[in-house]
Amino acid sequence: MANQKATGIRRIINAGGYSMAGFGACWRHEAAFRQELLGLIVLLPPALYLGQNGVERALLVGSLLLVLLVELLNSAIEAVVDRFGGEQHELSGRAKDIGSAAVFLAIVMGIVTWLLILYPRW
Repeated sequence: MANQKATGIRRIINAGGYSMAGFGACWRHEAAFRQELLGLIVLLPPALYLGQNGVERALLVGSLLLVLLVELLNSAIEAVVDRFGGEQHELSGRAKDIGSAAVFLAIVMGIVTWLLILYPRW
């Protein structure tokens, strides 16, 4: 049966392949993702070094990963909106703007997290 859904380990392997394809597509088509990934690569070692315990390290690294996660979702929204036509539509613009706002808030959250951990007397 060709239409039978994969189960067990085959489903997990397939899901991993789809995820890698998603990362690859975002890398190829989204400059913001590439910039944010570079930021993660640069800031990951300081995050691990500067965090004084596991919770602080998790928050510092997690705030970096959150930016990438939200960028992936924003890129997916943009791809779907673009798929349904190039004509201007208020809802298309709104969807893209909201996705962009989500990325902005993730970046602000990351900055605030780093500041509160590295400068706790504020």
